[in-house]
Amino acid sequence: MMSSVMTGGIIKMKKAGLIVSSLCLALGVSSAVHGAVSKSEANKLRDSLTPMGAERAGNKDGSIPPWRGGIQFPPKAYKQPGQHHPDPFPSDQPIFTITAKNVAKYEKFLTDGQKALFKTYPDTFKMPIYQTRRTAAAPQWIYDNTYNNALNAKLIKGGNGVEGAMGGIPFPITNKGVEMIWNHNLRWRGEFAVRRASEVAVQRDGGYSLITTQAEILYNYYRRDIGIKELDNVGIYYLSFTKAPARLAGGAVLAHETINQVEEPRRAWGYNAGQRRVRKAPNLAYDTPVAAADGLRTIDETDMFNGSPDRYDWKFIEKKEIFIPYNNYRAGSPDVSYDQLLKPGHINPDYARYEKHRVWVVEANLKSDQRHIYHKRRFYLDEDSWGAAVIDMYDERGELWRVSMAYLKSYYELPATWTAMDVFHDIQARRYHVQGMDNEERTTIDFSQASPGERYFTPQELRRRGR
Repeated sequence: MMSSVMTGGIIKMKKAGLIVSSLCLALGVSSAVHGAVSKSEANKLRDSLTPMGAERAGNKDGSIPPWRGGIQFPPKAYKQPGQHHPDPFPSDQPIFTITAKNVAKYEKFLTDGQKALFKTYPDTFKMPIYQTRRTAAAPQWIYDNTYNNALNAKLIKGGNGVEGAMGGIPFPITNKGVEMIWNHNLRWRGEFAVRRASEVAVQRDGGYSLITTQAEILYNYYRRDIGIKELDNVGIYYLSFTKAPARLAGGAVLAHETINQVEEPRRAWGYNAGQRRVRKAPNLAYDTPVAAADGLRTIDETDMFNGSPDRYDWKFIEKKEIFIPYNNYRAGSPDVSYDQLLKPGHINPDYARYEKHRVWVVEANLKSDQRHIYHKRRFYLDEDSWGAAVIDMYDERGELWRVSMAYLKSYYELPATWTAMDVFHDIQARRYHVQGMDNEERTTIDFSQASPGERYFTPQELRRRGR
């Protein structure tokens, strides 16, 4: 989930940019590239494709079933917003388990990063494989907006932003890698959310120290009280206060996440509780290391990937069937303590659930004139939700360095598919970082609270609340 350095955002478009855009429209000239399919193509979202652009049909051998609408309503055991999610499939048991001894039999359904985890931790890492359940769902208004986006959304020149889209997946029908990563960045995760959660860097011996924050996130792109003309390059507003440990408590971060970050870079501020001062934090982007992650995660790895795609060349490789974390209610259960979950090398696999799903495979290669600690990243995007489920990352020598996995589940009260927690493995250092744990909190993320609006997410408000 989000951390104390995650994104948020709305920044007003520059007046000059708006004037140029208006002139282009008046003259019939477009500054956008790609996107915008025909109506006959868009109609596939109501027939052979799901409303989000996945294949409705199952696979040939039946191991992936057809999509039949996903989970539209909470189970009876779910009583109120913020409640930890009861598992809708409590009687499910693993069909089989992949271990280091039989991994060769299943390697065509694994990423390089997953295979590296078996090699690095042959005695302890395993993947329990469960029946595939295509639980992904969204409200009808998201489906309606996604259909409209398919007809109208385009990339801004250079692929660094999106125009003509709001309130849904921007490019549900595409074969372009950069459009697919925009689908991940702008995927549905509610309108406004409040959550108290912890993140932790787990050392080689299994030792860890929690950092707990309370985050408030306004997904401006999905607001229903404004129109597309009022977006003005809006993405997300994000505000986070550190609650523990005591030495860090009181610190806070505010971020305004722009959609086109080349035109207008992300704006961020930090509040220092000791000094009672708010200062700009211009470096919260790209490969700046996250302090709370002990160097195991970069800023643009938060939420698996965020921010501008401008430093990479993006290429769609293929659609593929692989085993990914899915329906992970047990991993986030309040019945599982952090000590039970966090083990040396990786989280306790007894609490994880993997299923076979189709994914979009997208590769990002660093441009020759850009810098980043990751020279290649390979993304495996869940077909049904567009969320990144697994990412393999390579260093400047072309060697596998890190692998991240999002432990997806359905937030059926919305409904939406998001992560119970994200786990970032450093294969070389044999350490890992977990973000978004709330097992030991009284509540989980709450989407029911009324949105305070954009005026709540200002440096002035940050200073006021910090005091």
